[in-house]
Amino acid sequence: MIEDLKETTKEVIQAVLPLTVAVFLLMVMIEMNHDMFLSFFVGSLMVILGMILFLLGVKIGMLPIGESIGSELSKHNSLLFILGCAFILSFMATVAEPDVRVLSSMIDSVSEDSIPRNVLILSIASGVGFFVAVSMLRIAYGVPIKYLFTAGYLIILVLSFFTNPDYLAIAYDAGGVTTGPMTVPIILALGIGTVSVLGDKSALTEGFGLIGLASIGPILAVMLLGVLVP
Repeated sequence: MIEDLKETTKEVIQAVLPLTVAVFLLMVMIEMNHDMFLSFFVGSLMVILGMILFLLGVKIGMLPIGESIGSELSKHNSLLFILGCAFILSFMATVAEPDVRVLSSMIDSVSEDSIPRNVLILSIASGVGFFVAVSMLRIAYGVPIKYLFTAGYLIILVLSFFTNPDYLAIAYDAGGVTTGPMTVPIILALGIGTVSVLGDKSALTEGFGLIGLASIGPILAVMLLGVLVP
C-alpha cells in the first residue's frame, strides 16, 4: 500500500507539474491578478491530491476486481451471460466516467438544452457497452481485430453523410472522452482477465484493442442519435 502510494504520487507529480509550470508562466506573461494565481495554486494542489487518490483506488481496487471478474466470467459456459455482464460493467463505468460528464456539461451549456444531457450520456454508455460485448465475442471466437475496425469505421464514414451536423463533431469527441481514467482500467482489466483463463489465447493479441473498439461505440451511438433526432 505504501509503495503504491509513493509510486502513484511520483507519477502524478511528473504528469501534472509540467502543465502547472506552463500555465503559471502563461499567467505571469499576461499579468493576471493575484486572486487568479491563488485560485490556480489551490486548484493545482486539489488536482494532484485528487489524482493520487483516484489512481491509487484504481490500482488497488479497479484493476484487480476487473481482472477477477473477467477470469470468473470466462468460467461460465453461457456466452450470453458473459456478454451481458461485460455490457453492464462497461456501461456503468462509462456513466461514471468524469470525461463523459465534462463533455455532456459543455454541450449542455452551449446547446441551450437542445441536446439532452442524460440522453447523450446514456447513448455514449450504450455504445461503449455494446462494443465491449462485441470485443468479448471477438476474444471468444478469435476474430482478427482489423476486420472489426474496418467494418466499424466504414459504418461511421457512411453515417457521417446522414448525421445532423450538430451531432457530427460531438460524436467524434464522444469517442475520445470514453478513454478516460474510469473506463480504461476496467475494460482493459476485463479483457486481460478474460484472456488469462483461455489457455490458447495470447494476452497481447487478444487482451488489448478493447479500448480502440469501445471508442467506436460512442461515435456510432451519437451519430445514430443525430440521424434519429430531427
